Amino acid sequence: MQKNISKTLHNFLIISLGNLIYTVAVAFFILPNNLITGGTTGLALFGQYMFHIPITAFVYVFNIAMFLLGAWVLGKAFALTTILSTFEYPFFLSILQLLSSRVGPLTDDRMLATLFAGAGIGIGLGLVIQAGASTGGMDIPPLVIEKKLGFPVSVSLYLFDFCILILQIFISDREQVLYGILLVVLYTVILDRLLINGKRQIQLKIISPEYQQINKKIQTDLDRGTTLLSIEGGYTGRPTYAVLTVVSPRELFKLQELIRAIDPNAFITINEVREVRGRGFSLQKEYH
Repeated sequence: MQKNISKTLHNFLIISLGNLIYTVAVAFFILPNNLITGGTTGLALFGQYMFHIPITAFVYVFNIAMFLLGAWVLGKAFALTTILSTFEYPFFLSILQLLSSRVGPLTDDRMLATLFAGAGIGIGLGLVIQAGASTGGMDIPPLVIEKKLGFPVSVSLYLFDFCILILQIFISDREQVLYGILLVVLYTVILDRLLINGKRQIQLKIISPEYQQINKKIQTDLDRGTTLLSIEGGYTGRPTYAVLTVVSPRELFKLQELIRAIDPNAFITINEVREVRGRGFSLQKEYH
């Protein structure tokens, strides 16, 4: 019970930190430098220009509307993971906008602002998603569409961001549009990298006459599990075994040296895998 409470509090802190970093990027880099972006913030910028709606007020109303939509279509469990971000982001934005107006922009260089904004949004979103939550707002319509129509979330997100950028083309100059596209691409790339950071592993398939010795060494020297795959030589037609294993990027060099010491002519294929689940990775190792 205490462990669950501790984990919940930890997730809440991570979600809050992610929303804070996201808001800093918006309040100190995007808004002072008139950058355009996707998501709820992009819609809010369009609403401010066209209808003179304050950005914070728009975000509050839109986030609550999307939260209610998500709760209705996606269920209460989803609502619980979204409620914190639904109210935190506009709350942080109202405070940091006020602070930004007093302190002034941190930089007048649009390129520098785009880089920092992209990094901040990517990291902020990544932290929230890693905590198992949603940032709410424009994250919700793609999830609703996926449930109702089976359309992939990633495709919907890109389409929505693209449409929001298109809306802002009519209220922005060409340079703003180019910076906006760069900003969306930047935070998308950073988000993708952050979500697989720490999960990326290296898979190796080793073919060698000394497969038994290599197999044993991997288990004893690296403390990694192995699988023997039954194969047949395409040229010789001889049956043999290949050793399949997964190691961390840091262990790759050590493993290569280990294999070379046993068989310098071993045939090795190396692939990057985004995530590995099971004993020794997502679960504790068991020794018998």
